[in-house]
Amino acid sequence: MIGNGKKDMIVIRDAEAITAALRQALEHADDEERPGLDRALALALAEAGVPDAELRGRWAERRIRAAGHDGPLDSVAAVKMLRTAEPGLSLRQAVQLSRDAAAAGGRRLG
Repeated sequence: MIGNGKKDMIVIRDAEAITAALRQALEHADDEERPGLDRALALALAEAGVPDAELRGRWAERRIRAAGHDGPLDSVAAVKMLRTAEPGLSLRQAVQLSRDAAAAGGRRLG
């Protein structure tokens, strides 16, 4: 996660490089390796389609939880924990990230 000044946040994705590497590995895979690589490629392709807000939310949730907060992800306490964990975040960014975390938490499986 990269903050751009005090307003924007940028999500960096490696999905293209990862899927390309998996496709290349599949080209040279033997029959024993192929099922695992097929599954890995399917997972990578599914994750490549996740919206930026959800990726930001997942990242923020990990940071908030790692800081010891176990309450609601969009609470004032969560925002404070996130800003403590990531001092470079503006208040505005931390609030948006905590909202993204709360929204992403409801969409995750298992």
